[in-house]
Amino acid sequence: MDRVLQRRDRPDPATYVGKGKVAELRDLAEALDVDVVVFDDELTPAQQRNLEQALGRDVVDRVALILDIFAQHATSQEGMVQVELAQLRYRLPRLRGRGKQLSQQAGGIGTRGPGETQLEVDRRRILRRVTKLEADLDRLARTRATQRKARSRRDLPTVALVGYTNAGKSTLLNRLTEADVLVEDRLFSTLDPTTRRLRMPGGEVVLVSDTVGFVRRLPHQLVEAFRSTLEEVTGTDLLVHVVDAAAPEPAEQVRAVRSVLAEIGGDTLPELLVVNKVDVAGPDRVRELLAAHPGAVPVSARTGEGVEKLLAVLGERLRSLDRVVELVVPYERGDVLAALHREGEVLVEVHDERAVRVRARIPEPALHRFAELVVTPGEGSTDDIP
Repeated sequence: MDRVLQRRDRPDPATYVGKGKVAELRDLAEALDVDVVVFDDELTPAQQRNLEQALGRDVVDRVALILDIFAQHATSQEGMVQVELAQLRYRLPRLRGRGKQLSQQAGGIGTRGPGETQLEVDRRRILRRVTKLEADLDRLARTRATQRKARSRRDLPTVALVGYTNAGKSTLLNRLTEADVLVEDRLFSTLDPTTRRLRMPGGEVVLVSDTVGFVRRLPHQLVEAFRSTLEEVTGTDLLVHVVDAAAPEPAEQVRAVRSVLAEIGGDTLPELLVVNKVDVAGPDRVRELLAAHPGAVPVSARTGEGVEKLLAVLGERLRSLDRVVELVVPYERGDVLAALHREGEVLVEVHDERAVRVRARIPEPALHRFAELVVTPGEGSTDDIP
């Protein structure tokens, strides 16, 4: 395998790299006897076709490569539907110009021309399949939305693990929750979100979701096809952004993840940065990342180093998202008082002859359960609470 880097003001509209570089690539490909030439960018259908003709071998762009990796790792019904839909949307505009290879009908007077008939057949077949897959994905998306609503009704805080592909999110989920999520040292080994319960050191229960790994310039076909999966991120209370400290360019990966989050509407969510793989990264690299991101937590999901501190910081960050409210709880509503101690943190509790006056920190999702007893500060008999 060899690699060629070219710097241009703008891509060549016909071949992306220009005639001179194409000739150089052709000579290099013949000398190395390569079968496939991969471009680290998205090619137009015309560019891909022209390059294949000039180089005499298959040409694959960045989008096709990522789609192929996704296809190898899709195992669930939803994952397979999402990947196939993205692949078909990618292939559809690339059917044009391949008529001769697809021809089932010879050209001549009174005929429709070489390949045209098969091209139309393939286009109709793909469009029918796309329509069916979109319907299947809508059904699966409704199911996933129902599952999210069911989780939200449990009044439990939710945390989503996000990060660049292969950053160690699944390993961290396993370490935190003793789950058995697949862990592989490969790109995009996780395509389907996995949610597990995490009991914090203080006894609170949190739902933690592992998500698909991001990558720089994530193809728009995947963003659209995985929209329902990515919504697991946007509907969470806190993002735990896992960064691979041992990666060649971790700062660039952080920017790439935040760029994708902005694209799906998750850039406004609170974020806790976790610098992972400190057991294999150099200490200078770790210090550099921690200095660039104040408040970040260094850990090794593989060895467990720093996980105890991560849990403490995670608890603090979640509590900071809670609402501090004041309530007047009648004595006959002992169930409410018990629920306040169980679901939140009671800061002040004052008893008088009629009721218990309470100031408590309550998770936002659980507030509606106590809304009828919440009073504004100073209202009624709560002004005596210090």
